[in-house]
Amino acid sequence: MKIYQSSEIKNIALVGGAKSGKTTLAEAMAFEGGIISRKGSVEDKNTISDYREIEIDRRNSVVSTIMHTEYNNKKINIIDVPGYSDFQGELVAALHAVEAAVVVINSQIGIEVGTELAFKHTAKLNTPLLFAINQLDHEKANFDEQIREMKEFFGDKITIVQYPINAGVGFDSFIDLVMQKMYKYPKGGGKPEILDIPASEKDKAEELRLSLVENAASGADDLMEKYFDEGDLSIDEVRRGLRLGLAARNIFPVLCCSAKENIGVGRLMEFITFNAPSPTEANITKTLVTGEKICYDTAAPTLLFVFKTANEHHLGEIAYMKVMQGEVVEGMEVINSDNQNKERIAQIFVNSGKNRIKIERASAGDIVSTIKLRDAKTNSTLTSVKNAGDKINPIAFPEPIYTTAIRAISNTDDEKVGALLNEYCQHDRSMRVEYSRETKQSLIKGMGELHINTLKWYFDNQHKIAIELFAPKIPYRETITKNAEASYKHKKQSGGAGQFGEVFMLIEPYVEGMTPQKKYPIRGTETHELPWGGKLVFNNCIVGGAIDTRFLPAILKGIMEKMEEGPLTGSYARDIVVNIYDGKMHPVDSNELAFKLAGRQAFKEAFKLAGPKILEPIYDMSVEVPSEMMGGVMTDLQGRRAIVMGMDAEGRNQVIKAQVPLLEMYRYSTSLSSLTSGRGTYSMKYKEYQQVPTDVQTKLLKEYEEASKDEE
Repeated sequence: MKIYQSSEIKNIALVGGAKSGKTTLAEAMAFEGGIISRKGSVEDKNTISDYREIEIDRRNSVVSTIMHTEYNNKKINIIDVPGYSDFQGELVAALHAVEAAVVVINSQIGIEVGTELAFKHTAKLNTPLLFAINQLDHEKANFDEQIREMKEFFGDKITIVQYPINAGVGFDSFIDLVMQKMYKYPKGGGKPEILDIPASEKDKAEELRLSLVENAASGADDLMEKYFDEGDLSIDEVRRGLRLGLAARNIFPVLCCSAKENIGVGRLMEFITFNAPSPTEANITKTLVTGEKICYDTAAPTLLFVFKTANEHHLGEIAYMKVMQGEVVEGMEVINSDNQNKERIAQIFVNSGKNRIKIERASAGDIVSTIKLRDAKTNSTLTSVKNAGDKINPIAFPEPIYTTAIRAISNTDDEKVGALLNEYCQHDRSMRVEYSRETKQSLIKGMGELHINTLKWYFDNQHKIAIELFAPKIPYRETITKNAEASYKHKKQSGGAGQFGEVFMLIEPYVEGMTPQKKYPIRGTETHELPWGGKLVFNNCIVGGAIDTRFLPAILKGIMEKMEEGPLTGSYARDIVVNIYDGKMHPVDSNELAFKLAGRQAFKEAFKLAGPKILEPIYDMSVEVPSEMMGGVMTDLQGRRAIVMGMDAEGRNQVIKAQVPLLEMYRYSTSLSSLTSGRGTYSMKYKEYQQVPTDVQTKLLKEYEEASKDEE
């Protein structure tokens, strides 16, 4: 295979809604470029992009697929990105590896949640966009309506480059405003007949071309001057203006096609080769953590960035890399900037979905893969210069918003399940796994229920391990609302030395800046910042040596043990002042264990008398929904005990700001999707702990009591 130089490479991501036809378009592009000799289809389950068992089973993409094709002596690297919002981690990773994105629009449906998400992420990264309106052969295709909606969403940057003549069943022709020709395709697609624009379309074509030329002229000052002087631009000048405007995100060109029928695909690829920026032309600049810009210089030391990893059947761990500088050569050694360890690039592959072509070298700007790296993971930087300290700014993956508890049905599978969860989270950085020591549960966090159910599919079908997903326990906190005193005598005699210790204590609610109690003189104070939040203040108020000071650490240890397993629900306790003011000890039988147990039990008794309260975690929440769907979402939030703090406009959407208890948020992503037809999105961030309402506390106490009986 030819080794392409940086200027001959175009890196694009196919993004958009889940049913827009991205995989079909990727297949058609591979066919049109001669990479495959026969087109597969999603329906026939034989595309080179959706080749994984889960994708064949579900008939939709769940993982980004890296592909390539060749056209006009250019190499087009293609990343086919899943369209569902649950897989937006794949979208973010793909956009860090390309210089342009093709947003595929279903001509029947128009803008979907996947379209909006793609636009948001490309805007954040300043990625150039072009739109391909697909499925124009469908009976419900409506090009003009989609253009109107796109202009409402994305503004006047939407620039029509092509428009269909006969959208709907039998679609085979469109007007290309750059070439000023009509492209007419034979039945089944293929090479088009290029004709003059029909007389019936002359006026419409001229009007739309005028708008195209005007937008293209804004790409450069000299083009604008010529346009003002002569009122027109040549094809090459229009192309240059489009190329500059596209790179600067000042123009969003719109092309049309039917990927299934292979209509317009070749012209789309031709447009990409002429107008999409190559790595050396892109305005997007990747940077090192030092702030230094990367310029895709082939003569510079080798610099590779791992933007994605996967575990491929029969192949093992595969790392997908972009060559940021220099060249990567088969057999070369590189340094992992994470840990300065050496890695050997044993083999280099160019990817075509499930197919891989072995090559000897690749130049700056290209996308390749390799296998059998020891510890290079997603976001790793590999360089040929030892100790250079070069590290590319990592991809910022979206924070997970959906949490569920997970466990193996059989205890014998626990270790295997844990290892597999960690492996999946290494490959999918928008998924997290953690063990909650507080609730004693393994938690898996993802972007939504579909995301997590995809993980379950792998366990059920690939690993044949039965797992259970269920609502996670809420990490409550316990505290007190008033002062209380209690004492406890621990006495045990069983032959030989016994155990004796008696402790008297006063406990009070801790409040920042509070005045210490005056009832018992304080002789010493220890303040402990608790790992789970809040404080414990431990005051020594002992007078007359009633308890030897050497036993105070044991009393504190007993109290801390009970704070780790609060008296009400077994949750962590916090924000309490403990005053040890009296006690008794025995010259022979008193020891640390006795005082630890006495302190623990005295604390438990005092806690129950001190107006105990359960605290629940409260989260700041931001929900973005279409304006017309806001009523249903607001009603649902109020049913979840949310307090709405305000609303802001975001384009055509409304952003609801609210504070909501974590207890009420399990499976919220599913409910929001149902309420908004998948168009609502939300994010959450921990704010604080607040007291639960009385009815909720009563319910929680009853549930804990019943659970404790069951365990006994």
